[in-house]
Amino acid sequence: MKKNRTAGIFFILLILRFCFSNDACALPVQVSDANGQIITIQKPPARVVCLVPSVTEILFHIGAGNAVSGITYHDKIPPRTLSKPIVGGYFNPSVRAIETLRPDMIILSDIHTNVRERFSGSTCVLIEMKTTSLSDSLADIMLLGRLFDRETRAEELVTEIRQELEQISLKVAKIPQENRKRVIRLMGRNEVMTPGTDSFQNEMIRAAGGITHDFHKNGEVISVTKDEWMRFNPQVIYGCGGDRKTAELFFTRPGWKDVDAVKNNRIYYFPCDLTCRAATYTGYFVSWLAANIYGDFFSRKDNLVQKEETIVSRWIQIDLDYLNNVRILQSRIYDFFHKTLVIDFKKPLSIVSTLEGERAGIRTVGNHFSPPQYWAATGHMDGLEGHRKRIYSALGRDEKNTSFLFTGADMDNLSLQQETFKEMTVHALVTAGVEGNAMRMARDEGLFYEPGTINIIIMTNMRLTARAMTRAIITATEAKTAALLDMDIRSSYASGAYRATGTGTDNVMVVEGTGIQIDNAGGHTKLGELIARAVYAGVQEAVDKQNRMSAKRNIFQRLKERDISVYGLIGTETCDCGRDRNDFSGAVEELLLDPQYAGFMESALALSDDHDKGLITDLTLFRQWGQLIAEQIAGREIQEVKNLTMQENLSPVMKIAFDSLLTGIYYREQEVQAE
Repeated sequence: MKKNRTAGIFFILLILRFCFSNDACALPVQVSDANGQIITIQKPPARVVCLVPSVTEILFHIGAGNAVSGITYHDKIPPRTLSKPIVGGYFNPSVRAIETLRPDMIILSDIHTNVRERFSGSTCVLIEMKTTSLSDSLADIMLLGRLFDRETRAEELVTEIRQELEQISLKVAKIPQENRKRVIRLMGRNEVMTPGTDSFQNEMIRAAGGITHDFHKNGEVISVTKDEWMRFNPQVIYGCGGDRKTAELFFTRPGWKDVDAVKNNRIYYFPCDLTCRAATYTGYFVSWLAANIYGDFFSRKDNLVQKEETIVSRWIQIDLDYLNNVRILQSRIYDFFHKTLVIDFKKPLSIVSTLEGERAGIRTVGNHFSPPQYWAATGHMDGLEGHRKRIYSALGRDEKNTSFLFTGADMDNLSLQQETFKEMTVHALVTAGVEGNAMRMARDEGLFYEPGTINIIIMTNMRLTARAMTRAIITATEAKTAALLDMDIRSSYASGAYRATGTGTDNVMVVEGTGIQIDNAGGHTKLGELIARAVYAGVQEAVDKQNRMSAKRNIFQRLKERDISVYGLIGTETCDCGRDRNDFSGAVEELLLDPQYAGFMESALALSDDHDKGLITDLTLFRQWGQLIAEQIAGREIQEVKNLTMQENLSPVMKIAFDSLLTGIYYREQEVQAE
């Protein structure tokens, strides 16, 4: 397989190199996929079902998203794109759901044997794609660019990734070999696992300057013995998502805890979309990983490889007579790209900021994004004051008349909102991110401080008194909370129990402005109404841009946000139907593709929140509804809903809901076996 894959990549690259250098080259073209099959592509596909999340990511990034007609629920497509039908999960996609989309191409992996069996021999083209190395991923981008007539954007993307990798290569090249760190990716659940020696994940570690293991075992995932673990003695450990549970389970045990990384608390967690994929963000992740491994080294100015400078300046039009200009600057600071919203005034004004309090004589306000690579390397070492001085110095600003908010939300995801009533106008400029830091105030515990995650700058064409500016902060905060509650954003610390009211690091800035004097911005005032409308819309749009989370996100994503796994619902010891629990999980996924069962589960989510708060106490009718659902799935009457769910963190309402689905599947399978 590996030999075929390598030969296929070489063949693809030869074709693409010829095509890019010869204007006459066009489809049809022959390619070799990861399965070693030679495939002839007659024309760019128009209806593609993509079962490989990394490929879906690439397709949207190169501008081929319009051709995608079906995705898995593991995909988060860009905001402001049309919603795409979901055909199930990566591990158990529904053949029936795929059939209804009538695809002309299916992009799949080697695990999708049922899909291959169903569509082999049909007019639908099957392309198997599997990444085993970083060179594979770049070849895949080029291939997809060619197949979807997006060659130019594919070339640009590959160039961007190569440049990011080269940047990190130059930085880590300065680190003496004796100072390099041993790094391992943590995986597994009931045992410690890691990617095999030949995995692209270890290639990413090496690209980040780390030393990888060599347990002489290849494969996507391999088991690690305690002796192997201790002999390698990792100095840095990283994982994603559920890998935290593996750490909690093992890193208190003798041997597993007795390695340098655990003793020195050098354990890091990243988004799974980055750790487990070699796709559009490979260079970004490698640089982030390197910054965590070698933060002390990267933080020293004598180890920089490029000068600090502003690379791009983009103008933004906001019609307020006291503004000189509004721009987003992209700058290179400490070798990483930062983005800053800069708002210059024509004359000094007063502001009120929850980060700095009330200040007068301000000529510039803004919102500064520092990437996670920077925070890992330098941002947390100096604290807020040191960070502020560093950024102002790099941007040529004087802290005496400048006031910025600081954030980890990308300024490309800025939301600009305007609300108007007669002669009164309000502008809200919002950045927001809610993954990892969302909180339920009065419930979640406050432990630390860092710059803002939801940042709001409010400007109006009125002149606000100090009273009006401080009152505007309350109005904006209430609107922000309403936006999060209406989107069902969950607390990062107790996702199953609470909706979030904000993040732990939110900030609001209100600019004094000029014009007619206004002394109140409360909820009963027209100005307060406009502020609330602008902030509400801005928060929802910014969350959608930053985290790809809209109010209409699918049931699978909403379950995941509550830490509910379809694959953790049932144990084999609870079922006597002779079916593997993965089959049951696949059957649950299939049911949730049906709008009526998804609606039942969405109702359960809403009911669960109110039941947990004590607003609803009697679940009798919901139990009866659950029994009707079970009977509908089973196709016959049943005596009672069985106790089948095993997941410990389920609320009473969610347990009833899932037991109802599983009971219906259970009795339906008994009927099938009886026939």
